[in-house]
Amino acid sequence: MGLGDKIFGSYSERQIKKLNKFVDYIESLAPKYKEMSNEELAGTTQLLKDRLANGETLDDIMADAFAAIREADDRILGKRPFRVQIIGGIILHQGRIAEMKTGEGKTLVATMPAYLNALSGKGVHVVTVNDYLARRDSEEMGRVYEFMGLTTGLVVHGISPKEKKAAYDADITYGTNNEFGFDYLRDNMVVYKENMVQRGHNFAIVDEVDSILIDEARTPLIISGAGENSTDMYDRADALARKLRKYVIKEMDTKESYDDIDADYIVDEKANNAILTPNGAKKAEEFFGIENLSDAENSEIAHHINQAIRAHGIMKLDVDYVVNDSGVMIVDSFTGRLMPGRRYSNGLHQAIEAKEGVKIEKENKTLATITFQNYFRMYSKLSGMTGTALTEDNEFREIYNLDVVEIPTNKPMIRIDHSDAVFKSVGGKYNAVVEKIIECHEKGQPVLVGTVSIDKSEELSRRLRREGIPHTVLNAKYHDREAEIVAQAGKLGAVTISTNMAGRGTDIMLGGNPEHMAKKEMRKLEIPEELIAMATGTATIDDEAVIEARRVYKELYEKYRAEIAPEAEKVREAGGLFILGTERHESRRIDNQLRGRSGRQGDPGESKFYLSLEDDLMRLFGSDRLIGMVDRLGLDDDTPIDARLLSNTIENAQKRIEDQNFKRRKYVLTYDDVMNQQRNLIYKQRNDVLNGENISDTICKMITDTITETADTFLQGEDAEHWDLVGLRENYKGLITTAEDFEYSAEELGKLKKDDIVDMLCQRAMDIYAQKEELVGEERFREIERAVLLQNVDRNWMDHIDAMDDLKDSIRLQSYAQRDPVTEYRIQGADMFDCMVDDIRDKTARMILSVTVKTPDVKRVQLAKPLQEGFEGSMSKGAKKVNITKKAENSVGRNDLCPCGSGKKYKKCCGAPGKEN
Repeated sequence: MGLGDKIFGSYSERQIKKLNKFVDYIESLAPKYKEMSNEELAGTTQLLKDRLANGETLDDIMADAFAAIREADDRILGKRPFRVQIIGGIILHQGRIAEMKTGEGKTLVATMPAYLNALSGKGVHVVTVNDYLARRDSEEMGRVYEFMGLTTGLVVHGISPKEKKAAYDADITYGTNNEFGFDYLRDNMVVYKENMVQRGHNFAIVDEVDSILIDEARTPLIISGAGENSTDMYDRADALARKLRKYVIKEMDTKESYDDIDADYIVDEKANNAILTPNGAKKAEEFFGIENLSDAENSEIAHHINQAIRAHGIMKLDVDYVVNDSGVMIVDSFTGRLMPGRRYSNGLHQAIEAKEGVKIEKENKTLATITFQNYFRMYSKLSGMTGTALTEDNEFREIYNLDVVEIPTNKPMIRIDHSDAVFKSVGGKYNAVVEKIIECHEKGQPVLVGTVSIDKSEELSRRLRREGIPHTVLNAKYHDREAEIVAQAGKLGAVTISTNMAGRGTDIMLGGNPEHMAKKEMRKLEIPEELIAMATGTATIDDEAVIEARRVYKELYEKYRAEIAPEAEKVREAGGLFILGTERHESRRIDNQLRGRSGRQGDPGESKFYLSLEDDLMRLFGSDRLIGMVDRLGLDDDTPIDARLLSNTIENAQKRIEDQNFKRRKYVLTYDDVMNQQRNLIYKQRNDVLNGENISDTICKMITDTITETADTFLQGEDAEHWDLVGLRENYKGLITTAEDFEYSAEELGKLKKDDIVDMLCQRAMDIYAQKEELVGEERFREIERAVLLQNVDRNWMDHIDAMDDLKDSIRLQSYAQRDPVTEYRIQGADMFDCMVDDIRDKTARMILSVTVKTPDVKRVQLAKPLQEGFEGSMSKGAKKVNITKKAENSVGRNDLCPCGSGKKYKKCCGAPGKEN
């Protein structure tokens, strides 16, 4: 703590001091609301809405809203928010981050700002890290909102679009960051407005905000569609990779040459990369029968080889991914949970599938993408809560314009955080870990053992089985038992080995969790889940079944609470929950989250980390000088090293990795900011089309503009003798020109004016347009226009996403002397975007003019090949087809970039009149 903090208090202390008088006022309102009947309390909601309607602001009604919902929390859940929880609720309403220690009731804190902001009628999104927490919180807190007359929605993976729309239309919507983001992308792919599910981005409360806005921000959200079938190249590249020898190095030195290394590829652990050596390239050329792997025509082979050696050299089973009945499933490195539906991009997932001998799925085509940073920056007001945010305060301020306020605990924290025990070898560390677990188990102190990966949790489990120590393992393979395992982790003598899954959103109660035990018993009695949910509060529902379920729940809850009470006291006497970390995570926040499982609400507890110099963090980022000094001390494997020698090394290593990761996230965001500007323009155009009653003026302008510009490329100069009239005729032949057009004598040519030709072609096009509209009918023709424009916008946008990805890759590989790669990406990307917009216009004009209708009786029109095939929001299967003339396969569009590489449009380069081959 600096001198300024000692004199004036920390930033958080000063911010909280400003709120004290207002919090006093909110607490003073408690008697008023306590005296109300249930009907009067619930009626407060309408009174507050009326005040807003009469011109008051959310800040004006905040005190009454907070006081009312506090009383509702107490009546329905039996939990009245403490003073520090009120402070946390105000911080969230102000659009800031509240850092609150584990066990301080963050879920309850959110009810106050969520209720207040929902009164505006614009919707509130409460964002959680997984479906389990979203469902749990929506069910529990939803009873409070329902009592107060508000609706609650739940958005999780697997529900129908209709259910999602209803969830988003609710006053308060719970869901995961992935689903909120994916639904935004899907909404910008629908063909009909009624298929959109979201209704805007008003106010978001992000639970575990550091996990969602920091950890997950390295990977953008991507919606993919089935691309081409995966080729046998993955199997062939995998067969080659199995024959190659790897050389593992901590970090490659750019000043050194590795050409003479006796290996075929190098694995750079720090860069997380694999690179072929000259020897490996030679073997690859022999294996595939090619002369030079670096030649442009062999780029696809090189790409598959690079992904194969990454799969074998870097990606680890039961660390980065698992293999189960669903195939290869990614494991989230920060939460330890499986990530269903996520796949590694650029063929890496297929390379891993080949490595593991499972079915190689189709390659994917990116249909839509956005980073979490740009998604969450769309909210008018954003807030968050977590137990660990201060270490990333700078990133929150810089990227999201959010500040972090540390909220004091309700009761003093008495957990003892011991110094780290550091050992020379992994074996020595594990010996000490097992000894400590046995010691705790024998005296009845429950232990939660934190590991960094699935394979290490299972290695420790094997060691404990050999010692005869009963224990439970919680990792991504057993995620379905998470709630049960965590609920019992605080029982007398319990030993729980867990990955990061137990680090967030879980409440470990000493002696056990009576609520969980009561619910489990009710399920055995075959009481439906809906009744169990209603029974766990005190909501005034008069249904007989609910009343009976509530009676059963109360009896069971009191029974188990009575049974647990003496056991909980024994656990306290034994020292409370012992947190034993077996390795430092690359982020200090993850370590702090693990510690935070213990010492909730004034409970006793302990924490200690057991490390070794062979751990990845120390091996890759530790000081070589320090490791050499330890070797000179001559310590054996089982003797701990004085942690004071290593404390700075460990923290500095973590800071270095955190800084690296921040730079990676900024790198991803910097490029996506360029795409975001383009994405916003495209999505706005889509929304204008979806919301517009009539876009005929837009279509007509597209038709005349494209004819004018195209004619300009064929009719260059003032002298008609040099015009390419034949080329112009052939370009529009069958559409607005015939074989007889532009047959002029020399005298007639001399009198020709460009504007007359352009006007004639435009008039013909407008006549054809009018005829088609009359034939089809105005209402139905408007539908065709919308469908055609949306199809061209979406198809071209998807191709543009791929092209921008390719541009980013090429810019990274090229050297721009004295020039910023992002600037180059922005400049070239803008040119490509302009070309795409022109192409949308040209294709739309041609398709509208070439539409033919076969069946008159149809409500909705379906194009020959729906864009959204297989996606929500696709055109109705029962719709009839409209025949549309197609461009010849593999031909270059006049507005495409010229394949010669000039950077110009084809029509103004090799496709200009007189230049075509």
